[in-house]
Amino acid sequence: ARTTLPGTGSAASGNRSGWWKSRGIIVVATTPAAMANQKGLGELWTRLKFLLLAIIVYRVGSHIPVPGIDPARLESIFNQTQNTIFVMANMFSGGALERMSVLALGVMPYISASIIIQLLSSVVPHLEQLKKEGEQGRRKISQYTRYGTLVLAIVQSFFIALWLESPQAFQGFQIVNNPGWGFRLVTVCTLASGTLVLMWLGEQIQEKGIGNGISLIITAGILSSAPSAVMTLKMLLSPAGGGPSQLQPLTLLIMVFFLISVIIAITLITQAQRKIPVQYPKRVVGRKVMGGQSVFIPFKVNNGGVMPIIFAQSIILFPATIGVFVPNQFIQQVSAALSSGTTFYVVLTML
Repeated sequence: ARTTLPGTGSAASGNRSGWWKSRGIIVVATTPAAMANQKGLGELWTRLKFLLLAIIVYRVGSHIPVPGIDPARLESIFNQTQNTIFVMANMFSGGALERMSVLALGVMPYISASIIIQLLSSVVPHLEQLKKEGEQGRRKISQYTRYGTLVLAIVQSFFIALWLESPQAFQGFQIVNNPGWGFRLVTVCTLASGTLVLMWLGEQIQEKGIGNGISLIITAGILSSAPSAVMTLKMLLSPAGGGPSQLQPLTLLIMVFFLISVIIAITLITQAQRKIPVQYPKRVVGRKVMGGQSVFIPFKVNNGGVMPIIFAQSIILFPATIGVFVPNQFIQQVSAALSSGTTFYVVLTML
């Protein structure tokens, strides 16, 4: 048998609960703290299940190709375009761009629209006024961000369709089976709709999940390449042809140490706050002295987050992307100078 005794956690009811237990009856405490704890755990589990379901939907959609293309040939050619903006976009999309799936654009149009709206809010009086109107103003700005995401997704989808139809971009191979306006219309509708679905998933995770919806979608896309990275690491650690391995265990330990150190440093900087002291003056009300306390206004040290880094890398990698399609000697030299890992690239990224 199972029963519930209100207040069984008190000392007065201790003897009664012992009398019930001696007769094989389980006593469940229903104190307010216990009920609140159970309710909190249940809500957290519900949010985690919703997050898992949203990530599954995202990963399934990233493997559905756009109609009318040859994804295998596209993937083989895509692997040759290193140190370009396509690599970063493919990373954020979880490999959906190289497969040219319906979610190939990922959340990049949403990130770009958010950055553009943030920049315009400093120079456009209407947007600047909306920032000062509290929750209602933020909702209006979010609506403008959605409209901007749709416009950018349509424009990017159209140019991707033109790029896929061009055999010169793929070493003379024809990627599209039936090029023309029919393929362009289908590609624009498919890719733009996929971006809007991801934006909606991010907002749903923000409301019904554990928050940070767009960041979690990006994280899920990046972590999706972890199994292949582990297999590559295993291959590098294995001796090749009886000789030494390409990656030594000591080098791997040093890389892991620096990786953990960078993660800890980024976490500390992200969570760091600068406390601005505010002193309230004292007031004399009748015979009492009111006020006079000192409080602090917290300001985050890194208020911009990762948005400036993503925006800077997009700008720097843009010339390298142009160099893939334009066979000009000067553009090729600029692309080589701005390749990932060069000194010029690192200095510009830091600036």
